[in-house]
Amino acid sequence: MFRHSLRIFVLLLAMPFAAAAIDMPLEDIDGRSANLTDYRGKWVVVNYWATWCPPCIVEMPELQAFHDAHAERDAVVIGINLEQIGAERLRAFLEDYFITYPVYASEPAQESELGLIPGLPTTFMVSPVGEVVARQVGPVTRDMLEQFIRSRQ
Repeated sequence: MFRHSLRIFVLLLAMPFAAAAIDMPLEDIDGRSANLTDYRGKWVVVNYWATWCPPCIVEMPELQAFHDAHAERDAVVIGINLEQIGAERLRAFLEDYFITYPVYASEPAQESELGLIPGLPTTFMVSPVGEVVARQVGPVTRDMLEQFIRSRQ
């Protein structure tokens, strides 16, 4: 199922992206402010998703496994929920799916500071120096993310 996605992800990763470091304000589901720059020094997997999106739900265990394996070392996953949903409902969803990586809320959008969001899920890779280096539209896997990071070392 993900074999075709892997080829697409690898192709998209090779595309040139903006070389400038990205600064992006974030707000968690409790209303606390953060910034993408808080994660400098690590790879940041920024995943745009929604609770109504089946492919988003399918990839969540993969994102969680990647985050669990890397958060203490070299990479983190942050989820950005792109829908108008109450904090309690979103919190319950995350608990039901055992999601512990940081999740931030945003209004529905087709573009962010990182680039276009043509569909969900859309995942951006941000380098440890804060540069957007890749985008994948469609689900990703832990293996895809790990292969990409290995290819950049």
